[in-house]
Formats: sequence, structure tokens, C-alpha cells
Amino acid sequence: MDSGAQLGLDFETTRLVRVTPARLATWTDCARRYRMTYLDRPPPPRGGARAASTLGAVVHLALRALFDLPPAGRTRSAAAALVDRNWSGEGFRDAAQAATYRERARGWVADYAAELDPDVEPVGREKWVSVATERIVAEGRVDRIDRRGAEVVVVDYKSGRHVPTEREVADSPALALYALATERTLRRTCVQVELHHLPSGEVHAWRHDRASLAEHLRRAEATAGELSAAGALDRGGDPDVLFPPRPAPRCGSCDMRRNCPEGRAAAPEAAPWAQLAP
Repeated sequence: MDSGAQLGLDFETTRLVRVTPARLATWTDCARRYRMTYLDRPPPPRGGARAASTLGAVVHLALRALFDLPPAGRTRSAAAALVDRNWSGEGFRDAAQAATYRERARGWVADYAAELDPDVEPVGREKWVSVATERIVAEGRVDRIDRRGAEVVVVDYKSGRHVPTEREVADSPALALYALATERTLRRTCVQVELHHLPSGEVHAWRHDRASLAEHLRRAEATAGELSAAGALDRGGDPDVLFPPRPAPRCGSCDMRRNCPEGRAAAPEAAPWAQLAP
């Protein structure tokens, strides 16, 4: 007999929905892609590597390793060498294109190292953080967490061709959830979030208040409720009804397009290097 029944308890415990910013963003973009990425077993085959993703991964790895060095060792030459150490040519058109972007990445990371405050010592790098509410457990990996006085700040690196704006930082669901989860995990106030865009050298920051963080959390819970309600797939629901495609121009670079006729019809396939900055 159920222990709750033995004790005379007739309520049901609400099952928390576990989400990450990536899962929520995937659901918002395309329910079919969400299903194929996170639910289908075995998962369908994905597309090949894309150069912009490779470049971003290399930059992130180099910056993480940069803070393994003592402050005096975070020089331009050391930073550039970390790009070389972590380099991959996957997704680039050819060796010449890969060499061009390798040199660009070396310059980005070297310039970033040259501008670092020697007194900045992160309290977290690629740190997993989480926060639970009555409805969800939101979690994710933060690129960097800095201590600024009595508070901590979420730092997110970007290496794409798009230069973010302050408004985009304020409106970012991912950064808001990272702030909430960082505050809960580290037990320190965290209301400031920053995007550090390596190609332009620009830093865009936003300082949330409790109302804005609460609104981001409310939206995350609403989205989590949608994807949870679609979970009838394992009870025999029609996957095309529960997880309909959302055709858009972005289908050209979707890594699941080979499994999606509507996506292939929506946009021509983009070259693996198409999202690189010119």
C-alpha cells in the first residue's frame, strides 16, 4: 500500500519539471525539434558540425583555461596559445577558412586578456547552478561568475557575428534564470548579468530588480508547463499533434532538418560555415 494512503493522506505531490535555458529555448523555437532532441529514443541523426558552433566552443574553452593561470600569466601570448591548444577545424569550408578564423579567435582572446582587471578572480567557471520553485527546477552551466563586493555577477561569453544590445541582455530568459540559480546556489545576491562579446570587445550589462526576475521566472514556469503537458507522447499521443513543427528561415541551419520535411521545405540548407561573421 502507498505510504501516503497508510497515513491517511489523499493529496498528490506535484512533480517538478526540470528545465535548462537551452531546453526552454528549443521548445519556444520548435516543438518538433524539442521532441527529436530531448525525447526520441533512439535520437534521430543530427546534421554535421557547424563552424560558428566550433568557433564558439574553442573561445569558451580558451577563456576557461585562461583563468587557470595566475593573474600575472594571463598575457596576450598565453591567451592566444590557449586558442591553438583547443582549436578544431570542424565545420569550416576548408583549411584556409579555418586558418583565418583561428587567427581571428587568437586576436579576440588575446585582446580580452589584455583588458582583464588583475584583481578579478572568478568564483565560478563553467559552474552548474540550479534553483527550485513550486513548479520547476531550473538549472544550467554559467560561463563565469564574478564577485563584485557583496554580490556576484553572471558573465556569459559570445563569439557570434551578432553584437548584443543592452535590451537583449535585459530580455534574455537564459541570463535571468542563471542569475536566479546562481543566487540560490552560492547564497549571494545576484541581480547583474553581462554579455561579453569577444569579436567586438563590447560588454553589455543589465541589473535586474526583483520584479523583472520574477517575471522571467513566471514565463519559464509557463513554458515548462507547456512542454510538460506535451509529455503524453509516452502514453501513445500523436507526436505530430503534440510536437508540431514551426517552419521558419532558421530551419536552414537546424541540425534536425534531415528528419523534418516541413523544415526542409521552409528554407534551403545553409552551408556549415554560413553563420560565421564575414
